[in-house]
Amino acid sequence: MRIFSNLSLSLLAASSLALTGCQQFTKPQLDPNTIQTESDQQFSLQGKIGVRTPEQTGSAFFTWVQQQQEFDIELSGILGVGKTQITGRPGEVSLNSAKTGLIQAETPEELLKTATGWQAPITHLVNWVQAKPATVQAQIQRDSAKRAVKIIEDGWSVELSYNEQAHMPNRLILKQALENGAENRITMVIQNR
Repeated sequence: MRIFSNLSLSLLAASSLALTGCQQFTKPQLDPNTIQTESDQQFSLQGKIGVRTPEQTGSAFFTWVQQQQEFDIELSGILGVGKTQITGRPGEVSLNSAKTGLIQAETPEELLKTATGWQAPITHLVNWVQAKPATVQAQIQRDSAKRAVKIIEDGWSVELSYNEQAHMPNRLILKQALENGAENRITMVIQNR
């Protein structure tokens, strides 16, 4: 559970999605719709996150507040048990829980590697929870309403689901293929925005 708590704290990411009427994958172009603006980097999310690896499975409730380049993420189990706090700003990220104590790093990716041994593009989550690619190298599949339903980027496949006509996803499934057909999977359900 220690690895899960640290992983989910850093990843905050991630549904079975029937893709009907979808377009082909495309490479994003540099335009105002895909460029992150300061207003895009201000949000508050609440929900549940689940992590499944070949070695471990677990879940937690989360609250994530993003203010430009600074963030505050709180993870907890049922009734607030096992609370973990993750905070960050440019050049300084920390994870604090009763199980691990304080862990610090310069980037979210470095923190994840230190805490769990995983390597993942954690900073991309700010874009992915908003249905946007993080880089111009991403491949994007869209539905008939032009919403991103799948983003393939930096070794991860992100499937996005939406409530009815919503423009922001309420569920993300992040998958990282491993050797021997195994995978790391993070499921993120956003209950409040």
